[in-house]
Amino acid sequence: QPWISEIEINPLLAGPMGLLALDARVLLHDKSLPPARLPKPAIRPYPVQYVTPWKLAGGKSLTLRPIRPEDEPLMVKFHATLSDRSVYYRYFSFVKLTQRICHERLTRICFNDYDREIALVADLADPKTHQHQILAVGRLSKSHSTNEAEIALLVSDQWQNKGIGTELLKLLVQIGRQERLNRLFGCLLAENH
Repeated sequence: QPWISEIEINPLLAGPMGLLALDARVLLHDKSLPPARLPKPAIRPYPVQYVTPWKLAGGKSLTLRPIRPEDEPLMVKFHATLSDRSVYYRYFSFVKLTQRICHERLTRICFNDYDREIALVADLADPKTHQHQILAVGRLSKSHSTNEAEIALLVSDQWQNKGIGTELLKLLVQIGRQERLNRLFGCLLAENH
C-alpha cells in the first residue's frame, strides 16, 4: 500500500501460539502528495493487468497469466510433457528432465522479479476437478544495461500447433509495449518451424 509512510508495532509479543500486537501506529503520506510521487515498492506486485482469458479453437478456455511461485509443481509436470526435440529447440541443447525440474532452477523461474522478467503461462483448469495444467510458457527477460528484452516460448508437445504459442507471443509483445521497451528479440534455430 503506497500511501503508508510507516508502521510501528510496539510491543509485539511472539510465542509458540503466534504473534500478538498490543499496540500499533500507522502513518500515511500527506493526502496532498501526488500519487506519482509516492515511493515505489521494493518488490513489484503481481501484474494482474496481464491476466488474459483466451479460448482454443475447440472451445476450451485458458488463462494466459504471469507465473506465480506456487506454480512450481505445475512446472515440474509441464517439463515432463516435453520431448527431447522441444527441449532442444528451446534451450539449443539437450537438457535432462532432472536438471529442468531441479528446485533451485524452478525457484528462479517461478519467483519472478516482475521489473526484470515476466514469464507467462497458459493455464488450463479442468472444469470438473479444478486441477490446473500448464500448457505453455512464454518469457520476456529484460536486458540489464539496455531497454530491450528477449522473448522465449515453449509449448507442451501435445498442445503445439493450436495457436497457444502465437497468442503468448502476441501478449508478450503487447506487454513489451506497456513496459515501454525499445526492442524485443528472440533467438531460434533455423529448423524450428
